[in-house]
Amino acid sequence: MKKFYSEARVIFGDTDAMGIVYHNSYIRWFEQGRTEFLRQIGYPYSVLEKIPFWLPVTFVHCDYKSPAFYDDVLEIAAWPEKMTYVTIEMAYEIRRKETGELLVTGSTGHAMTDDKLKPVRLAKLCPELFGALKALYDEE
Repeated sequence: MKKFYSEARVIFGDTDAMGIVYHNSYIRWFEQGRTEFLRQIGYPYSVLEKIPFWLPVTFVHCDYKSPAFYDDVLEIAAWPEKMTYVTIEMAYEIRRKETGELLVTGSTGHAMTDDKLKPVRLAKLCPELFGALKALYDEE
C-alpha cells in the first residue's frame, strides 16, 4: 500500500516531566497523518464535512518502540490498511526524520457516518471518494 507522508516537530508541550514525548501526543500525530492523507488524495476534512461525511474513531492501537524528544522532527506515514463499505482502518508509522529510526507504529479504526453519526455506505454517499480509496488498493 502506498504510504502518505507529513512532518511534525516536537514542541516542549508534547513532552512529559522526563523530557520524553508524552504517549498521547502520538495519537494526535496519527490524526495529523490521517488528515494529511485525506488532503493528499483530494478530500480534506473541510470537503468531507460538506457532504456530510464523518470518520469517528472506533479504536486506537499504538506500539511504542523508542522515545522521541523535544525538537525532534518526526516523519508521519499514514495509509488505509483495511476498508469495508462502512468502516476504514488506518495504519501509521512515526519515525525520527534525522535518523529514520522507527518510534511508533499504530492504527485507528473509523466508522463511516453522516453528521448525525448514522452509518453510511461510502460507495453510495460519495462514489468519487470511495473510488479514490479503492484505487489505492488496486495499485498493489
